[in-house]
This record gives sequence, structure tokens and C-alpha cells, in this order.
Amino acid sequence: MAKITFDGIEIEVPDGTTIMNAARKIGGDIVPPAMCYYTPLKGTGGKCRACLVKVTAGSAKDPRPMPKLVPSCITTVQDGMVVENTTNQQVLDVRKGIVEMLLINHPLDCPVCDQAGECDLQNFAFEHGVATTRYEEERRTFEKIDIGPYIQLHMTRCILCYRCVYTADQLTEQRVHGVLGRGDAAEIGTYIDNIIDQDFSGNVIDVCPVGALTDKTWRFKQRVWFTKPVNAHRNCENPKCSGNVVLWYKGKDVLRVTARKDEYGEVKEWICNTCRFEKKETSDWTIEGPTHIERSSVISANHYELPVVNPQVIADMPESTIRDLEQNPPLKLGR
Repeated sequence: MAKITFDGIEIEVPDGTTIMNAARKIGGDIVPPAMCYYTPLKGTGGKCRACLVKVTAGSAKDPRPMPKLVPSCITTVQDGMVVENTTNQQVLDVRKGIVEMLLINHPLDCPVCDQAGECDLQNFAFEHGVATTRYEEERRTFEKIDIGPYIQLHMTRCILCYRCVYTADQLTEQRVHGVLGRGDAAEIGTYIDNIIDQDFSGNVIDVCPVGALTDKTWRFKQRVWFTKPVNAHRNCENPKCSGNVVLWYKGKDVLRVTARKDEYGEVKEWICNTCRFEKKETSDWTIEGPTHIERSSVISANHYELPVVNPQVIADMPESTIRDLEQNPPLKLGR
């Protein structure tokens, strides 16, 4: 076990844990952002530099600071390490530069992008970006290519996080797409116009942090904040498929199906293309209940999930107030 201090908070984690996952054990706003790192996918991390942190003390044996900022997603902890993230101005300044770099060639098409409202780059730019841009040159453009009936590729939005490549490598039997070209000509593409149609290829949509890979069956149908996400499951015929999904409703219609994500936007249980694209009737699923949405998300504008009142607050309420809330609840009472 190794004891590290992260933004003044001491925590003990197993040896070999990355700084990122150590911060996630603490949780809250001090956790570094991640645009390329994805816990379930081996080999991810170290590409976007969004999670850079300052190590002011390398370890108890060697307390010297590391000379440069380090990516927290691939740097392992050492006993006695001291790390600064939100408390270090250099880190915050560099993070603004990372946002600016990612937005240099990113199109300003959020109003028509299907990823709007659940886009990691939007959140990253809102929290760490600046309101103005210094970039005056023309943005990158790419030839449009067709990669199949289910997935739409918008290469102009891609930030080259490589998540979709690792997903195809580790979940499907044969990957047919990857990063082609080098430098500013690098792009996600298929080899000799192959179509991406493996059983689990739809998962590249969920892992994409921006709107570069979107669901053709959901394309332009609705804005995400006008839909109602509901947890559901089914006994899928594919033994590798978890069958645990989120159904996105508009009225009684299921507009799309996605895998479930945790608080860091990562999918832990993958789903097959049959569940994702072909099962869009409520009768196909066993409904579990509304999906929990963070109050900071625009998706929570539906207000279908009532906020929970702290039990300690309930204990101090008059009995008449509790009865009124139970009969006509604007809030959900925690018990």
C-alpha cells in the first residue's frame, strides 16, 4: 500500500494504482478530467494530456518534485507522493491551453451535434476553457466516408483519443478501422472502405467523448435533454453481452439504446449491436426505473427524478409537513 497526498487530502491506495484512480477514490471536483483514458480498456491514456497534474514530492524516499507536469492517468503512485491538481495554478493554466488545442480544429456545430448535452469536450471547455479564441487559420477538413449502416463518422469532430480503436481491438474479433495518416493529417478511417459491422462495434459510439461517432438510428431525432433515460435489461442471446442498458424515451417511443455509464462516463458492461440497434420496443425489455442523472447535467432539465431530502433534515420537520410532502411530493424523502 502507498500513502499519497492529493490536493491536501491523504489517501492510502494499493501499489500500482495510477494517480487518476487514486483521485477517483477521493471523488468530487478534485478528480482530473479525462478525454482519452478509459478504465475498462487496456492501453488507454497519455494522449490528450487533459489530466496533467503537478507532483511536488515524488516519494518519501526521494521527495524531490518531478520537473514537469505528468499525466495522472498513466503515472503510478509512490509512497509519500504529494500531488497538486486544483490547488496548483500552473496545472490550471496548462489545462486552459489543452482545451484551446483540442478546440483548434473542432467545428462549432454543437447546435446540430447529436452529442450535445452529453459531450465530454463541452464539459471540459466549460470548466477549464476561455471565452475567446486566438485561432484564425482554416480548420481541418476530411473527406466523408461511409463506415456502415449504424455508425456515423464525423472526422472533423474527432480529437484522436483512440478510444474507439481500443474498443474494437478488445471487444470485436477483427478490427477494420484505426488511425490513418500522421500529424495534422491523422484521421480515423477504415482499411479499403471496410464496413464496421462486428457484434460489439456499436460500443465505439459510447466511448467516443465527442460527436465524432454517433448512432445513425438516433441521428437528428431529438435533443438529449428532451428525452427520458430509463434503466432496463434483457436476457440477451449473446453470452458476451451484459443486457444492461439505458432506454432513451420520448413519450412512449424508445429513440435509442445505450450502455450504462458510471459517474466518470465509462461503460463497465458492454452491449451487443442487437440490443443497441434492433430492440427498440418497451416489450423487449424489463424496466428497472429512471436513470440517475447528475443535477449539473442539462439532461436533468426533465426534473423527472426528484431530489432527495437528507434524513437529518426530515427528523427536524414537523409531522404535518412530512405528511404534506408524502401526499403531494415536490421532493423525495430519504429514509
